[in-house]
Amino acid sequence: MKVAIGIGSAYYNGDDWDELVDYTVAADSMGVDYVWSAEAWGMDAIVPLAYLAAKTQHIKLGTGIMQISSRVPPMIAMTAQSLRTVSNNRFVLGLGVSGPQVVEGLHGASFAKPLSRLRECVDIIKLGLASERIAYEGKHYVLPRPGGEGKPIRLSQPPQADLPIYLATLGPKAMEMTGELANGWLGTSFMPEQADIFLEPLLRGLAKSGRTLADIDVQVGGSLEIDDDVERLIEARRPAMAFTLGGMGSAKTNFYNDAFKRAGYAEAAEEVQALWVSGDKEAAIRAVPDEMVLKTNLIGTREMIVERIKAYAAAGVTTLRISTSGRNWRERTETLAEATDLIHSIQ
Repeated sequence: MKVAIGIGSAYYNGDDWDELVDYTVAADSMGVDYVWSAEAWGMDAIVPLAYLAAKTQHIKLGTGIMQISSRVPPMIAMTAQSLRTVSNNRFVLGLGVSGPQVVEGLHGASFAKPLSRLRECVDIIKLGLASERIAYEGKHYVLPRPGGEGKPIRLSQPPQADLPIYLATLGPKAMEMTGELANGWLGTSFMPEQADIFLEPLLRGLAKSGRTLADIDVQVGGSLEIDDDVERLIEARRPAMAFTLGGMGSAKTNFYNDAFKRAGYAEAAEEVQALWVSGDKEAAIRAVPDEMVLKTNLIGTREMIVERIKAYAAAGVTTLRISTSGRNWRERTETLAEATDLIHSIQ
């Protein structure tokens, strides 16, 4: 099984950038396979990867994720080609639709019909990567612009049609589209015990493209920490789960909350969200079931974590995307080395 890490967050502003670079360089030397750069309203996903391309040698550099509403599709294709060139073919394009609060509030774009928008965006990106003239007529994108002086343009960079495209999706229809169009899935809210709620629609999409589960990289995971004090580990992660259920998206649109409902946690998901939206965040945190935290992370004793890794592998996961804990970056790096060795040792 491969290993991936993430850098940045929705609000990451680069305060500890030098330490984060050292962490990624260390990850590269230990054989970590991927580093994913996040974006929302802090640092963007592109600039950090361009910098890290010059600092690392082997690790694959992915946008995890690039928001499609913040850029036009041809520019996404141009940026992907450029990053692949400067990273010596190590760039992976991760895309997602984000949510209505960011798309409409920050970018001033419509969030309506996000799936058809994502499909059209991927279609246009693939035209650009293949060095075909970009002419497209969809519901969301029309190129060239009608009535103007533009003409279909071919990107001048060499064709890179094999550049991997990963999609961050959650709903059944979105998962099916991921299987149809993408090289990989960047998953969240995943529990190996309920893997079918994600993988069944993914398999339907794969069948449409003449592929099987072996033809796509399934990347999921969570926090990894080895400690005998399991209750402490749960308590430390309960606030993040409450935020996911209650604050990721609006009160009307929360894809993460919906995913947990489909996994059998409808009552807890609704309770936590209602408390969070009402402003009682402490009560929302207390309402998060222990089981949800344990099943979405790799925490506990070494034996517990080994069993969880095996469960992920048995469910069809090919890459574990993990975050490591510690009082400082040195401890986080040491934990990452231990976690990487452990994951690579389990077949």
